[in-house]
Amino acid sequence: MLKTCMGTTLIKLYQKFLNKLIMKTNLKLTICALLLIICGISQPVLSQTVTPAKAAPKPKATPQEIQKLKEAVEAHPDSLSAHRAYIKAMGTGFATYNPALVAQYKKWIAKYPNNINFPFAIGEGLWNSELPQAKEYLLKVVQMDPKNAKAWFYLSIDADRWGQQDKSQEYMHKASLADPSDAGYAFYYLNSMENEDPAIYSQKVFDFTKRFPDNERGAQALYWLAERSLNNDDKIKYFEKLRELYPPAKFGWSADGMYSLWTAYIETDPEKAQALANAVGDTDKYWRQIKSLNENIIQERKLVAANKYAEAEALLAKTKIPQYFGVDDFFYIEEASVLDKAGNAKGAYDSVAARFAKMPTDKLLAAAELYGEKLGKSKTDVEKDIQNIRNSTAKPAAPFNLGLYTSNGKLSLDDLKGKVVLVTFWFPGCGPCRGEFPHFQAVMNGYKKNPKVAFIGINVSPEQDPYVVPFMRNTKYSFIPLHGTDETTKDYGVRGEPTNFLIGPNGNIVYKDFRIEGDNHRTLELMINSLL
Repeated sequence: MLKTCMGTTLIKLYQKFLNKLIMKTNLKLTICALLLIICGISQPVLSQTVTPAKAAPKPKATPQEIQKLKEAVEAHPDSLSAHRAYIKAMGTGFATYNPALVAQYKKWIAKYPNNINFPFAIGEGLWNSELPQAKEYLLKVVQMDPKNAKAWFYLSIDADRWGQQDKSQEYMHKASLADPSDAGYAFYYLNSMENEDPAIYSQKVFDFTKRFPDNERGAQALYWLAERSLNNDDKIKYFEKLRELYPPAKFGWSADGMYSLWTAYIETDPEKAQALANAVGDTDKYWRQIKSLNENIIQERKLVAANKYAEAEALLAKTKIPQYFGVDDFFYIEEASVLDKAGNAKGAYDSVAARFAKMPTDKLLAAAELYGEKLGKSKTDVEKDIQNIRNSTAKPAAPFNLGLYTSNGKLSLDDLKGKVVLVTFWFPGCGPCRGEFPHFQAVMNGYKKNPKVAFIGINVSPEQDPYVVPFMRNTKYSFIPLHGTDETTKDYGVRGEPTNFLIGPNGNIVYKDFRIEGDNHRTLELMINSLL
């Protein structure tokens, strides 16, 4: 399995989208394939890259085969396909630095100083491997040819790995100017400006759709404008426009956007949500699940209106919640309301309390306190009940003693005893990791003066160590970067990055498998506060 390489100013994957993608395809996505699918999204969240598995090694090219490929490069130095075949045969891959390969290209660059293909080929190969050495060669390429759009694109992604967000935007702008016909470069540059005034940025998105009315990138730009909107009315407005301008039957990003539009509809207008689900059709198993849920919600509300609470309760009890579509809180609160009306306040309380204990939100807390009050429980009683639920599932965190990047010392889990510790497993080439950091930082800023809260980031890719200190210096994030080990990654069951944990003062993992994005900062606050 592969780790993927997307940028903070280029990636803000929404977690449910990638989860849905993985569930639907069950593919091990290559770097380039995932770039084509999701690259270019600025900051946050969202998704998870996949850690390389210890799979059986592929058969290596023989020395004779490598020699023939080397001779092919020398015979056809302008053939990038010849270069790529040779580089591949030399055994490059994720975070795989081959000194012999680089040494050979240095010789060729010295021998053919005016041939741009040599620095481009090795720069591209190192970039694909997410290695910091790529920068040297890519800069040489654009010095030789300032109109090389692909090299500027590579440099933009690489700059993000160094934490140089301004450089990343500058390089992507140059890529878009070098090849103005390429919708991808224009799209990536557009997304680097997402943090501008929302009204100005939304207008730029619509200008982009006019520029590329028949291009998937136009649908992608409008999708992310809608997806990142925190106001539900804006979210609906933009997704409806996406459906109008880019028919879901023709554009993949629009088709995916309809899941989010349905999610936005269901809480306020189930009938409208059902009309959307009916319009999409029955060919997709996810939509069949959604339609079934939607029908049951409509029927349940009719039963409640007729005071047939037991029937409504039974209907919801057998209703399956589609995975990854963000309706969990809505459904739990809906179900709790029916349970309460059916005379089962305890069932309502237990349901929302259990959900809040795992993934807290203010809506769930309000529901838990409401039904708790009906049971004669004070807010303190509710808090104790929820804490007991958490304690019942908490497990001791595996001990570690890892090297610091900021000194020659080490930091152990024992050193953090008595603190609430936010732990994220990451690596510099991980776009979703870089995308999540601003959201972590926004929350952690509220705990700057609290010595009982710590934030650490464990880098799982030692080959990318040269990126780490510059990344921290350039971004000014406050987490403590630590050198990861295979043992630590295994002990924590990490299969993809970012993987996050929240460890309580007693050393127990209380929360795991969560992601923090633009719309759920409050969840992390509630998690941390529950452990202080």
